[in-house]
Amino acid sequence: MADVLFGQSYYLRFDPKLFAAMQPYPPLGTLYAASLLRSAGYNVALFDAMLAESEAEWAAALDREKPRYAILFEDNFNYLSKMCLGRMRQAAFNMARMANERGATLIICGADATDHSDQYLRAGARYVVRGEGDATLVELMDSLTGKSDRPLEQINGLAYLQDGALTQTTARAIIRELDTLPFPAWDLVDVEKYRAIWLKTHGYYSVNMVTTRGCPYHCNWCAKPIWGQRYNVRSPENVVDEMLMLKRVAKPDHLWFADDIFGLKPGWIERFAELTEAKGAHIPFKSLNRVDLLLHEGTVPALKKAGAHTIWVGAESGSQKILDAMDKGTQVSDIYDAAKTLHAADIRVGFFLQFGYPGEMRADIEQTIQMVRDCMPDDIGISVSYPLPGTKFYERVKSQLSDKQNWEDSDDLAMLYNGPYATAFYRHLHTVIHKEYRARKTLRRLGKLRPWRLGDMRQVGAMAYHTLTLPAARAQLDRLAAVPHTATIPLESV
Repeated sequence: MADVLFGQSYYLRFDPKLFAAMQPYPPLGTLYAASLLRSAGYNVALFDAMLAESEAEWAAALDREKPRYAILFEDNFNYLSKMCLGRMRQAAFNMARMANERGATLIICGADATDHSDQYLRAGARYVVRGEGDATLVELMDSLTGKSDRPLEQINGLAYLQDGALTQTTARAIIRELDTLPFPAWDLVDVEKYRAIWLKTHGYYSVNMVTTRGCPYHCNWCAKPIWGQRYNVRSPENVVDEMLMLKRVAKPDHLWFADDIFGLKPGWIERFAELTEAKGAHIPFKSLNRVDLLLHEGTVPALKKAGAHTIWVGAESGSQKILDAMDKGTQVSDIYDAAKTLHAADIRVGFFLQFGYPGEMRADIEQTIQMVRDCMPDDIGISVSYPLPGTKFYERVKSQLSDKQNWEDSDDLAMLYNGPYATAFYRHLHTVIHKEYRARKTLRRLGKLRPWRLGDMRQVGAMAYHTLTLPAARAQLDRLAAVPHTATIPLESV
C-alpha cells in the first residue's frame, strides 16, 4: 500500500498511429514528481498508462494500493500531452471518477488541466496543480497531510473549487536550479517490459531523459502553459551522472533527449561531449535541435563526439513567407545547410513539417515538398497547424473554432479552424508526401539492397507501388484542393 498513487492519462493503446509505431517511453515528468515527493517522505507507487490496456488497470491499481491520494501528473515533456488529445482527456476524466469512487483525493497536473482547470475540477479532481507542478505538489501534500499549516490560498500554482466557484492562487515561479531535483524514479518503472517491447519491435532498447525545461523562442503556434518563455538547463555534469545511473539500472542501447531544444546554452554541447567521453557515459541518442544553432562552429562535431545518432529539427516549411509568419526566426537556407552539415558528419536527420498555417497556399506547400526532395532527410513527421490556448495563433483563430478543438489521437490531422484547405486535403497531402518520400528514399538505397533478403524485397515492392500510385494520388490532391472551403484569415493578421 502507498500513501500516493501516481499516474498519467496518455495511453499508447488509445493512439493508433503511435501504437503501431510502438516506441513507448515511461512518463518522465511523472517520474520526476514521484521522486521529489518520495524525497519529501511520502510512500509512492506508479501506475504507468503508457503500457496499459485501458483505464480498468488504473482502477485495479487503486484497489491494490488503496492510496489516500491519487495524482495524475502528466508527462509535460511529451508533446502529445501538451496537444491535449481528446481521447486522453476523456481517460483523465474516467480516472478521476474511479479515484473518487474509491475515496482517494485526486490531484492533477498537466498542460490541459492548466488551460482548463474548471473542466478537470468538475470532472472529479479535488485540486489542479497549474504550470510546473513539482514544488507546488510537495507544498500541497504537506498541507493536506498536516505536515505544514500553510493554507491552500497561500500555495502558489493551485486551482480548486470553493463554494462551487473556481479559485486560482498566484502563479508559481518555475524551478531555475534544475540540478537540485532528484533523478526520476526509474525504480518504479517496469524496465524489462519496456526493454522486451523495444527489442522485439526495433532490435534495440531506448530510454528517455531531459537536460532542460522550457524554450525561449517565439514560434507563435507553440503553447507554453508549463514553463512560459523561460528556459533552464541542467549542468552537463548532472546530465552525465544521470546517464551513468541509467546505464546501471536500465542498460539502454539508445537515448531520446526529450528537450524542446537540446544544447542551446553556448558551450554546453562541447562540455557534454567531453564528459561523456571522460566518464564512459556514451550512449547513442536522438534530440531536437534548431537549424540555426546547428550551424555554429563546432556544434555538429561536438554532437557527433557525444553520440548523436539522429537530430530532428523543426523545419516546419520550405516557404520563407510561412516561417516568418510563424515567427520561427529561421531561414529556409538554414534548413538546407543544417541537413547538409549533419549528413556530412554521418548523423541522421529528421524533419518535422507543418502544413495548414494561415496564409499557406499551394505554392508554399510545393516549396516544402521540394525542400524534402532536395535535403532528403532520413525521416519526416507531418502535422497540421494546431491552435493551442495561450498562443498568438490561437487568439487569432479562436473565433473560427467549433466544438471540436482537439484531435482525438495523433493521426487525426483535422483542420480545427478555417484553414487554407479542408481536412480531407491535409490528410491526403500526408499520404502523397509519404508516397513520394518513401519511394525516393528506397531508390537512393537501391544499390545497397539485396533482392534475396525478404525485407529488402518488400522495400523494392513498396517503392514500385508508391511510384505507380503517386500520379493518381496527386490528381486526387488537386481535386481536394478545389473543394470549396471557408477562406483562411489573412496572413498579415496573424
